Amino acid sequence: MDVNSQQLQDKARQLQENLLPQLDEARRNLEDMNTRAVSFIRANPGTCLLGAVAVGFIIGRIASRR
Repeated sequence: MDVNSQQLQDKARQLQENLLPQLDEARRNLEDMNTRAVSFIRANPGTCLLGAVAVGFIIGRIASRR
């Protein structure tokens, strides 16, 4: 059982080493998208507000049918 435990630990460590760089890259990409979205919203508040109202209206129409 000790051999299986060591193998599981090795596999878990290897998985962590493979996933951490991908998770860091995904985090950086999300931060970049968030920064761009905030910049767009600050530059175009009226457009964003109208878009939000339109999306809310469409969702309300779909929800009221059910």
